[in-house]
Amino acid sequence: MDDLDRNILNILRRDARTPYTEIAEEVGTSEGTVRNRVERMNDDDVIERFTVTTRTGNVKAMIEIGVAVDVDTASIAERMAEWAEVDFVWQVSGEQDIVLVVDAADTRGVNELITQAREQEEVVSTKTRLILDEKLG
Repeated sequence: MDDLDRNILNILRRDARTPYTEIAEEVGTSEGTVRNRVERMNDDDVIERFTVTTRTGNVKAMIEIGVAVDVDTASIAERMAEWAEVDFVWQVSGEQDIVLVVDAADTRGVNELITQAREQEEVVSTKTRLILDEKLG
């Protein structure tokens, strides 16, 4: 990856629907170059997926999870990533080991995810933070 790829990615992070012509104008290259770069980054798994952010009245939260010392954190993270309401699973350093970023229909849905996490035999603790507002960077 070079600076052009990074600039393209920064624009797509803000709005993945930005037309390639607008990206090209902003970064100072042709639309074809942007298209080729994005396709290559898709093929190379630099871009894993394009997502949609909604304002549907759902409840968003971070569920911080501590696991036992002898647990393969990557394995449980992969399993939790398959849960329907989970947008992101981060393996993190610090007091907790895994953070789930979730988007549930209501607080009952968030509570069900917390319960589901606690039912995993590897989980030793949870801490939940509701996301009150978010701004794109």
